Amino acid sequence: MIRTLIIAIFVLPATIFFSSLTVFLSFISKNNKLAYKTTKAWAKFVLVVSRIKVTVNGLYNIRPDRSYIYMSNHQSNFDIPVVLAYLPFQFRWVAKAELFKIPIFGYAMHRIGHINIDRSNRRAAFKSLKKAAKNIREGVSVLIYPEGTRSKDGNIGSFKRGGFILAVESGVPIVPVIIHGTWPIMPKNKTTIRPGNVTIEIKEPIETKNYTRKSKDDLLEKVRNIICESFEKGEMGKL
Repeated sequence: MIRTLIIAIFVLPATIFFSSLTVFLSFISKNNKLAYKTTKAWAKFVLVVSRIKVTVNGLYNIRPDRSYIYMSNHQSNFDIPVVLAYLPFQFRWVAKAELFKIPIFGYAMHRIGHINIDRSNRRAAFKSLKKAAKNIREGVSVLIYPEGTRSKDGNIGSFKRGGFILAVESGVPIVPVIIHGTWPIMPKNKTTIRPGNVTIEIKEPIETKNYTRKSKDDLLEKVRNIICESFEKGEMGKL
């Protein structure tokens, strides 16, 4: 607990500083490149202070000149700084609206162009998905946690359909991303932070052009099976 408090003493002021700087840079930088780099610097700071080491496998599966929909399992609050710090390309989150209500941090996310989904309002959620599809078609990659929330027990939960509707509407490939190791660092409903090693595994893109809204559940099952199989193999490798 003392270790967690020490981390908080460093991370909370840094979050305010980096978020404020991100907001400022978003007004003066073209394409938000400087602002985005600032958020990556914040993420790396959080991981260094928390003593978390990250390894990325499978970067050869993606092309930097293409837009994708990245879909990842969601184990912990630390998934956010992990992917932000170590995925070496720009992307935008399609994330729950609650994140955007965090003072300064939420506004910084808005300024960079991350997309919020208000799940309490069906019409607002549909509007957000249409906006995300438009951005993707214009060349922006996005990252989605298809479970919709962090795992309750460290296992992968059911997937929501919204991200797959977005995929078939935009017609860009889905890239399955598997995060190993963040659950023991900070499980859901826990406040303690432990050091640890994390691996990000990037799989081959899955084309979505042959899927429609009617067949989106087939696409969902295909992506979920890939993520679950790789995640389970990673967990077995620790035994």
